[in-house]
Amino acid sequence: MASTRAAIRYAKAILDLANSKGVAEVVNNDMKSIASTIDINAELSIFIQSPTIKVEIKESTLLEVFADVNVVTKGLFHLLFENKRFEILEAIALEYNKLFDESIGVEVAKVTTAIPMDAALEAKVLAKIATLSDKKITIENNVDASIIGGFILRIGDKQYNASVANRLQVLKRELSN
Repeated sequence: MASTRAAIRYAKAILDLANSKGVAEVVNNDMKSIASTIDINAELSIFIQSPTIKVEIKESTLLEVFADVNVVTKGLFHLLFENKRFEILEAIALEYNKLFDESIGVEVAKVTTAIPMDAALEAKVLAKIATLSDKKITIENNVDASIIGGFILRIGDKQYNASVANRLQVLKRELSN
């Protein structure tokens, strides 16, 4: 889901409020739960996106589905109710997670591999990443069989492509010249 400027503004405001109340980490866990629940549950996603469902129903349903969330998160639901903006809830949750990680000095390394990483490979990747960044790193593994083998590592705006598909592409370009 593409982030919107509105989602970023909401996420910043919620992070500021959560920091002032000392519950930023709790709200971060709420936002992770919200984003993953909406992502894996197509019916909930369609429900939130639907313009024909009244915002009152959306708010009460979300308060039931996410009954255990923090008061700040419930406040976000009410704010989205007032502004009729429930359709950007998932984007807000994802943006909040990014902003929270930035605020505590955590950087996400996206590693794309042809097969899922096992613990040994993850440890090797973390060791390599430690030489590239001084921040605390968390790994997000994406599986894409089209890279054939190897890996693609993205940290912030840097990318290191050590995939077999990339090597074949480079070889093809060299041979065609």
